[in-house]
Parts: sequence; structure tokens; C-alpha cells
Amino acid sequence: MKKVLFVASECVPFIKTGGLADVVGSLPKYINRDEFDIRVMVPKYLAIPQKYRDQMEYVTHFYVDLAWRSQYVGVLKIVLDGITFYFIDNEFYFSGDKPYGYIHEDIEKFAFFDKACLSALPAIDFKPDIIHCHDWQTGLIPVMLHDRFQDNPFYHGIKTIMTIHNLKFQGIWDAKSVQDITGLSSYYFTPDKLEAYGDANYLKGGLVYADRITTVSNTYAEEIKTPFYGEGLDGLMNARSNSLSGIVNGIDYEEYNPETDPFIVQNYNAITFRKEKVKNKKALQKELGLNVDEKVFMLGIVSRLTDQKGLDLVDCVIEEICEPDTQFVVLGTGDPKYENLFRHFEWKYKDRVSANIYYNNERSHKIYASCDAFLMPSLFEPCGLSQLMSLRYGTVPIVRETGGLKDTVEPYNQYENSGTGFGFRNYNAHEMLGTIRYAKDVYYNHRREWNKIIDRGMARDFSWTNSAKQYEELYRYM
Repeated sequence: MKKVLFVASECVPFIKTGGLADVVGSLPKYINRDEFDIRVMVPKYLAIPQKYRDQMEYVTHFYVDLAWRSQYVGVLKIVLDGITFYFIDNEFYFSGDKPYGYIHEDIEKFAFFDKACLSALPAIDFKPDIIHCHDWQTGLIPVMLHDRFQDNPFYHGIKTIMTIHNLKFQGIWDAKSVQDITGLSSYYFTPDKLEAYGDANYLKGGLVYADRITTVSNTYAEEIKTPFYGEGLDGLMNARSNSLSGIVNGIDYEEYNPETDPFIVQNYNAITFRKEKVKNKKALQKELGLNVDEKVFMLGIVSRLTDQKGLDLVDCVIEEICEPDTQFVVLGTGDPKYENLFRHFEWKYKDRVSANIYYNNERSHKIYASCDAFLMPSLFEPCGLSQLMSLRYGTVPIVRETGGLKDTVEPYNQYENSGTGFGFRNYNAHEMLGTIRYAKDVYYNHRREWNKIIDRGMARDFSWTNSAKQYEELYRYM
């Protein structure tokens, strides 16, 4: 039995701020249990819902040295869907109402977490063959494993994988403070190790010391070797390119299933969508106070409202997007300038624009099930999950061809009768607008073709089963 430990800063259903949590919570369920013993380790945040905290069993506790202080580490566990989840407890670090705070606090918090995770392994009597680390918050694990944990025979032979979910977030703070907090020697704070552009960089440390690096799509794995997408680490990504691979994320096909989804008004599948899907649209129009019209083209966005998501392109041409033959539904929070942009257009076009400036899981399911098309014009997108959900629900994605969007959405080709969505290549507002108008033309004037695009999209399999096989291969190879 090969043993694998996932270590991450968030994980569904316990705590979530983004797609990272979906991956860490869903992927282990799909890995072959006969061959792999997969367990997960996350912080025990105060923000974890009470119903899960009530289920946690005490395992053990001990103290670790963090620089000059001794810190308490409690270990608790829950077994859910056959997977063991461990929680690292320390009220000083994990008591806030959200998982992340100011970066200087997070730098210390995750230095503690990484050291506590490694120190807990002998205490819980679990020696993994592979520690699978996710994002910068776990970047010190490969470094520490290489450093003082090497003296202890228990840790010999443990391999590490570093998965990049978004290269933009790297865990950067000044080198002197990080040296103080971690107690690592100055040997590690050089440009070929943790130091980058004068500061210490957690993610870089992980990428230098990990045995393998993965990211969440093939195209993104190539893109991050270039200066535009490399976020200052493109040189390192090129240097380690022989250890780097891309595996596209999946989505949980049980949770996102139009046939059984409890959040939507009318369930449907790949056969019945032509008649049934539209009932969701009419119900959502009524709920949001839009004109109830089953024929009108409805375009959706469910997203963090930030520059990364390409919303400055939307800002440029929003007047043209909100034409009388289009309804536009937005769900999400983020940058105030985008929140206010959508609020303004809802005020201006009450009957055809709906701005939902909050996040609500149930509403997101309704948007995936009701809209005709889904817009993702991202500047960069390591993987993206919304386009996979759209395909699953028969809602046609309109995407910029970057990262995971390029790997998962095949642009419509009218001459070859192929494609599962619409794509545009350049980061250009009018190219995006032209693509939306092309999609609208197919929707209004070539309805059979439109339905065939949906057929092909709903037939694609982006469940975790596919990705899990690729991760299993990687684990075996290591």
C-alpha cells in the first residue's frame, strides 16, 4: 500500500475560499483505495463549521520549537467518505474568522503549520511515501524535510510533490523576518533557494526542493515558463521543466449533476435538456426580477470580481454586452470598481441585468443551470472550474484561450461541426465582444447547431476520475 499525505491550507467541506479547497477535498475520494492510502492534513480553523468541529476526535498533542518559542500542536481527526482528515490545532494561529489575514501573519502561521505537519507524522504513526503539498502555504515542507528533519531516520525516503494552483500567490516576506520565524540557516536564503528579488519566497522554496512539480492544466504548465505568466519565477520553471507536468482539475460529478441537483427548479440530463432546461431559466428570471422570456439569450458570470478574471474587458464593452436581446447575470464579490460597475448596470437596465454582489452556492447552481452561455474572459486561468460546471449543465462557455480554459473548451467550428464552446485568443475587449455576438448569432439563428454544441459539451467527462488516474500514475512513477 502506497501512502500519500495531502497538506493544504483549505479543503471542502471544512473551509473554502477558492478552487484549491475543491481539489484537496474531492481528489482523494477518487484515488484507487486498494493501492493508495491517502490522508489529508489541514489547519483547525475556528471558522470551520461547528457540525464538523463536533465530530473531531482528539489524537495527540505535543510542542514544536518555532525559532525561539515553543508552540502547542494539537492533532484531531475526522473520517469522512472513507478518507482520514487530520487537523492541526493551535488557537493562537488559527482562531480568526477566515483562513487568511495579513500576509506577515500568514507567513508565520504557515511556517508553524508546515513544521507542525512534519512533526506530527511520527506522533500519528503515519509515514507517507509522498507528501503532496498545495500552493505557497505548504512551500516550506520540502525545504524543512531537506533541512533538520533529515537527521531523523523516520523521514528518510519521503518524496514531495508541489502543486501550483495559482502562481500569482507566492508567500513573500522579507528574508530576515522569515529566517527569524523559521529558524532556517542563512544557507537557504540565496537566489538558488528561498530568496527571490531580495525577499524570501515560500513557494519558490517548495519549487526548488520538491521532487516533482505539477500544476492544474497542461497549457498553464507551458505558460508559466514565459515572463508574462511566470510571475517572476519563469526562470526557475524552465530550470525545473523536466520535473513539471500539468493535470487538469476535475469537478465533483455528484455535486454538480443537473439530473439530481437539489438547488435547481427542474432537473434534466443530456437527453431532456432541450425541453427542461428552459424551465430553470424562467424560474431564475422571475426570482431575479428580469423580464420572463424563454427565448432571450441569457449570459452568466460566477466569479471573483478581480482583474485576473478579465473583467476590465467586460468593463470596456459592457454597454454593448447589455443589448436588448441579452440578459446578463453576475454573481460574486471582489474589487469594488467591478462590484459597482455591475450594480450600476443593474440600476440602468433593471429588466435585463442582475448583479448579485455576494457569494451563494445555491444561486451559483441556478445560474449554471439557467443561462444559455457562460462568460470567462480570464487574463490567466491556471485551470478554472466554472467552465467545467457550465459544460456539465449544458451552458455554453465563452472563454479566452488561456491555461485550463484552452485545455477544456474546444472552440466551435461551423465547418467541421465540432466544438463545445466559443473561444477568443487575444486579450482584447472587442475580440471578446465579437465572440459573444458570434455565439448569440448561433443561438438565435442556428438553433440545431447550438443544441449540438451542448450535446458535445455534456458528453465530455471532466469528473475527477480522469485526473485521479493521472495522479496515480505520477505517484507510481515516483
